[in-house]
Amino acid sequence: MDTIQVKTSDDIKQLSSLAEEIWNEAFAVLLTQGQIKYMLNKFLSENAITESIKEGYEYYYLSDCDRIIGFTAVCPKDDGSLFLSKLYLKKEERGKGYLKEVFDFLKSLSKEKKLNRIWLTVNKQNHRAIAGYKKMGMSIIRSEVTDIGEGYVMDDYVFSIDV
Repeated sequence: MDTIQVKTSDDIKQLSSLAEEIWNEAFAVLLTQGQIKYMLNKFLSENAITESIKEGYEYYYLSDCDRIIGFTAVCPKDDGSLFLSKLYLKKEERGKGYLKEVFDFLKSLSKEKKLNRIWLTVNKQNHRAIAGYKKMGMSIIRSEVTDIGEGYVMDDYVFSIDV
């Protein structure tokens, strides 16, 4: 698996389109269509991605044999941690061992940036992701409910792992 950093406006446009494809498939059983649409616009629209890159987030396509299989986004934090903001694989790519490769990349990136911990949030009902993160050695450190506007909340576990 390879990573390709998202940098250009064309990259951002393609990433936003990929996010829409993945989210509409992956979250249809967890969230209402209204919340999916709202969250895509708020967090993964071209404008939202552009703004988050300006704020220090880094987006990467995940590829294998020149096929885009998904994407990830991270942000180094002042507390010496790497926030794993996004990690999504296309449906047909899940269960093929890519999660371990992504985590190897994230651990390497953390060490390169002199960061000692990776953390993330995950929907409490996303049992597949929770199982995957536990398999990678991550632990739940707390749960949190975040108001994201328009009457929607994110009801998440916070996972962490030292690197």
